[in-house]
Amino acid sequence: MNIIETPLLDCKIIEPVVFKDARGKFCIAFDSIAFAKALPQQAAFITINESTSSYGVLRGLHAQKADAAQTKLIRCVQGRILDVAVDFRPDSPTYLKHFTIELSGDNHKQLLVPRGFLHGFSVLSETAIVNYQVDNAYQPEMEVGLRYDDPKLNIDWQLPEEDMILSEKDEKLGFLK
Repeated sequence: MNIIETPLLDCKIIEPVVFKDARGKFCIAFDSIAFAKALPQQAAFITINESTSSYGVLRGLHAQKADAAQTKLIRCVQGRILDVAVDFRPDSPTYLKHFTIELSGDNHKQLLVPRGFLHGFSVLSETAIVNYQVDNAYQPEMEVGLRYDDPKLNIDWQLPEEDMILSEKDEKLGFLK
């Protein structure tokens, strides 16, 4: 496993070990022992979620606040997504800065999104299966979010506006003040 720093404090790219040969490939998607050695301060993941989405789906930007905050380890199992992390920690030197990365079933890269970050993704392929591990239980009443198109964030989701498919909940999210 290779860990790569991003421009955002505490947000990291994880490159798992992939073995390729004439038969195909084998990937160690997650090794809890190696992960704990490399990032000893990280709480153990307790839930693995998975979503399947079609081209144009945009999910986000979401986070859990206070004691419900979650670290997420995002992985695209099939297809391609643009994954987005926004530092939403007011005391952070990278507050309100964002980082984007293409995650795919082919590149096997993962993104570690720390507690206090907003997270979202857009689907760039016909379909995508996204798997994400979290280190804290989901509490709907503790969810916060921002509009994907907040002008202060200025995120390029790599999708034409007319192709974007949002949930009713995401369409109703507010903007930064």
